[in-house]
Amino acid sequence: MRALAIASTGMLAQQTNVEVISNNIANMNTTAYNRRVPEFSDLLYQNQRRVGATSSDIGTIVPTGIQLGLGVKTTSVYRITEQGSLNNTNNSLDLAVQGKGYFKIQLPSGEYAYTRDGTFQLSAQGQIVNAEGYPVQPGISINQLATGVTINSSGQVQQKLDGTVTPQTVGQLTLAIFPNEAGLEALGNNLFMATPASGNAADSVPGNAGYGTILQGYLETSNVNVVTEITDLISAQRAYEMNSKVIQASDEMLSTINQMK
Repeated sequence: MRALAIASTGMLAQQTNVEVISNNIANMNTTAYNRRVPEFSDLLYQNQRRVGATSSDIGTIVPTGIQLGLGVKTTSVYRITEQGSLNNTNNSLDLAVQGKGYFKIQLPSGEYAYTRDGTFQLSAQGQIVNAEGYPVQPGISINQLATGVTINSSGQVQQKLDGTVTPQTVGQLTLAIFPNEAGLEALGNNLFMATPASGNAADSVPGNAGYGTILQGYLETSNVNVVTEITDLISAQRAYEMNSKVIQASDEMLSTINQMK
């Protein structure tokens, strides 16, 4: 009985759906987190009577045929990259991207990762680093005697020293964009890696055409909508229960057949 296998694929799909929703809810307070949405597609069909086949010697055609589906499968879990809200922190090294773009981070391996989490700090050497201590690219260092740091919307970093009137420019932050943001590979710690699916990163100064701008003293919040997630969770739970009912009904039908004499 195909219904048993078909319903089991439905239960597995809804299980994946709930796992994605639970991850979204768990990260509702994660800085710059993009909610995930699972995507499903139907499986192959078995043709018991092929549509369009000839049904007689005079050339009549079967108008619809008989195609029986074999269930559902998960095809992807993609990220919704809409802008999250901006939260004022009043921390001079907290940066938010308004629009498109990712900060570039150098990993210990020498490879580059990308993030929209602008929770930056200073290392012991005065270099701007992320929460894991990985340097933000291009490398920018702040004098330990600086009394203030200013980062404008175009990513220019300036420091103020005692006894000086004019701030000193110490570096220029850049942003990276990708042809396909959904193709980035999540590494954890709010970091992403470029893949063949995402395409190569294109770096430029914030504010250029196609690039966002930087807002100092703010952080981008998660774009998770709790109401939507709870609604989706209830829907997934009901779908899971209905698929389980199909399995129960199929089992009862098989029991009826087994009891026939």
